Amino acid sequence: MIGADAIRGHITLMVLAILEHQPSYAYEISRTITEISGGTYAMKQTTLYTAVKRLESLGYLDSYDATSDSGKSRTYYRLTGPGRAHLDEKRAEWQQTRDLVDHFVKGDGRP
Repeated sequence: MIGADAIRGHITLMVLAILEHQPSYAYEISRTITEISGGTYAMKQTTLYTAVKRLESLGYLDSYDATSDSGKSRTYYRLTGPGRAHLDEKRAEWQQTRDLVDHFVKGDGRP
């Protein structure tokens, strides 16, 4: 399992990337994260709800109520224009982070 500490700084990127393709509700977002990770990471519901509420308050997501395929009323979240721009920024940041960490993982880190 991947620890929460390893993912903490990347939750925003993960959520925005999922919502880039279509609106979704929190449980479905959580399930998608678990499925995409092949079961190596399961996000706690409280972590996810905190993230989507924070992203909504920043204007990166908006929400609306609708009925899911199962017939239940759900709060759906969708990406806004500023959310798409922020997703692009987070992707660039991820690439830089990955490139830096790769230097150390590959043995390029020097004291």
